[in-house]
Amino acid sequence: MRRIRLRLSLPLLLGCVLLYMGVAHAQPRLLHTEPSQFGKILVFEENGERCLNFNSMVDFGRQTCLDLDQPDQLVFSYTRMMASALFAKPDPRAILIVGLGGATLQKTLAKLLPDATIDTVEIDPAVAKVARDYFGYQPGPRQRLFVDDGRAYIEQAHRDGRQYDMVMLDAFDVDYIPRHLMTIEFLEHVRGILAPAGIVVANTFTNSKLYEQESATYAAVFGDFFNLRQGNRVIVAGRGTLPDDGTLARNAAALARPFGKLGVDTELAVGWFSRYQAGAAQPQVLRDADK
Repeated sequence: MRRIRLRLSLPLLLGCVLLYMGVAHAQPRLLHTEPSQFGKILVFEENGERCLNFNSMVDFGRQTCLDLDQPDQLVFSYTRMMASALFAKPDPRAILIVGLGGATLQKTLAKLLPDATIDTVEIDPAVAKVARDYFGYQPGPRQRLFVDDGRAYIEQAHRDGRQYDMVMLDAFDVDYIPRHLMTIEFLEHVRGILAPAGIVVANTFTNSKLYEQESATYAAVFGDFFNLRQGNRVIVAGRGTLPDDGTLARNAAALARPFGKLGVDTELAVGWFSRYQAGAAQPQVLRDADK
């Protein structure tokens, strides 16, 4: 009996190995190429996901991926962390997002906060076109798009006295965040457009050589902040006092049902919120003059 089972299992085992090898080496299927002054934009599909990237389909720096079977699910850990900033500020009515990509945050926040107005600043009109054509982004009265440099827009908003309850910074160039979106001068403008209890939510890297300087710069402008690390790092800082742990937990519990549809366990996610406390000896902050 053992020999018979072994003979029957070998073809099945071989088939499984071949299937695994086929999946592991499956090539992404290119759907669209969009020319851009910042680099060729590629839209492609693989393993049940539609993704957006610059210049190459084969790397680890994808801008957006959408699960085709479960489009509400958040594929990347950084989008889950950024959405969980609602634990700190659950009721923003005016939101500004710098960086569009495939509009994952824009669409997610629109579903979670149907009465909020979400303004997006995107420097590249080609990205906006791809987001509309391939990722379901639909600008409208509550989903407004401005084609502009993020810093220029925020500086003008500061001069005009506009305010936002939440500002999300999610703009990257080829390697990292554009330098002019990291300095103390820029962050002072960001603080200037925050409502009195407003927060800023910034997607950054955990392994950047500027990690300590970046932390010192945020601390210099905002004081202590939340430091979330799951793959990327997400900084959550506020113009006022940050909520205590009990408030975070209560807000997370209230959002458990809608966040479950995003694929986020709020009991687990509230544990992401560690606190970065500014120490006496700080690295040099990042300044415009250093560029």
